[in-house]
Amino acid sequence: MYYFYIVRCSDNSLYCGQTKNLERRIKEHNSSSSKGAKYTRAKQPVTLVHSEEYSTIQLAIKRECEVKKWPKVKKEALIEKNIDLLNS
Repeated sequence: MYYFYIVRCSDNSLYCGQTKNLERRIKEHNSSSSKGAKYTRAKQPVTLVHSEEYSTIQLAIKRECEVKKWPKVKKEALIEKNIDLLNS
């Protein structure tokens, strides 16, 4: 199983990613090691706010690329499961 995920950073910004091991990845984002994304290292702690499961890494990457292009308001709607805003 592969995951697309969104974390909320300490400055309220959102970071999108994909991984095979969601629990490990969130720990990496919250650690000072170089395995966490450079973006999130300066914005710790991060909190997982959304995740989706996919059968292949290609599908997870495709979803990540799609959502990364969205404005923050649409990402927030996805997190809040606001269907009306997602369809606009």
